Amino acid sequence: MSAASRSASEAPFRLQRSSLFVPATSPQFFAKAAASAADGIILDLEDAVAPDKKEAARAAAVQALNTVDWGRKNAAVRINGLETALTYRDVIALVEGAPRLDLIVLPMVNAPEDVRYVSTLVEQIERALGRPRRVGIEGIIETPLGLERVSEIAAAGGRLEALSFGAGDYAVGMKMRNRKIGTADPNYAVLAAGADGQSPQRHLADPWHYAMAKLANACRAHGLRPRDSAYADFRDLEGYRASCLRASVLGFEGKSCIHPSQVEVANEVFSPSEAEVRWARDLLAAMERGMAEGKGAVQMGGEMVDLANIKLAENLLAKAEAIAARG
Repeated sequence: MSAASRSASEAPFRLQRSSLFVPATSPQFFAKAAASAADGIILDLEDAVAPDKKEAARAAAVQALNTVDWGRKNAAVRINGLETALTYRDVIALVEGAPRLDLIVLPMVNAPEDVRYVSTLVEQIERALGRPRRVGIEGIIETPLGLERVSEIAAAGGRLEALSFGAGDYAVGMKMRNRKIGTADPNYAVLAAGADGQSPQRHLADPWHYAMAKLANACRAHGLRPRDSAYADFRDLEGYRASCLRASVLGFEGKSCIHPSQVEVANEVFSPSEAEVRWARDLLAAMERGMAEGKGAVQMGGEMVDLANIKLAENLLAKAEAIAARG
């Protein structure tokens, strides 16, 4: 089976409820990030690094990956995009010099060729070195062109494991007036006529829904993990939680964190609740009894459940078990 036609079950599994961004030029934050409850860290060489600090940031990232104990976290680095002259040097330095590296996060992905270029480069380095730890790729969809081509990008295959949404640059590309990355905009609302002479009701809408739903669907169609964007106002944990809940409903695996205070919220929202775990176990037990009696559908809690519900229950329990194993 080709990489482009692989099923979701064949994609490498990584727990990515929370991915904490840390500027590679801020070593004072490394220990705190390593000690956090985040599922993964993303050392940043791109937006968080001034142009004249790029070389130093790259070296610092390699050193941090080699010297800091990141435990069982996913260790990722967001490299500089292909519109710069830095991408290939970032990839070579990281894959050759940092055996602990798990993921390369590639920003500004606009076409499947972007992914294939980095994937081929990583493949050649790994083969040359006999590198035992496989490096995956997460692409960031953060331009109108990238979103327009997201299905093609998701089908690029190779080492691509996940796609994440970049709300900030997407807003720039769309010339939106949203000033806080990832937040709702009070002006994006509809005014519904009131019933029976009541006053009109104003309903807040979601300016990110189209982009997020399109990205999530492309990911699931091609066996990738969808991840949600950062949320700039790290003091607004209520808003961050609402953003996480919205993404989880759409099938996203997790969300970026730009501050340690957001990690606990992301982990909670993107984890199966105790009630969901009980439901999943009860459903599997009920379906097992039903199938033993030759039934393909059974009644449970006043609802009819059938074979289609089994996979949903198994997915919930698999994630709960992975979280328990992570501790």
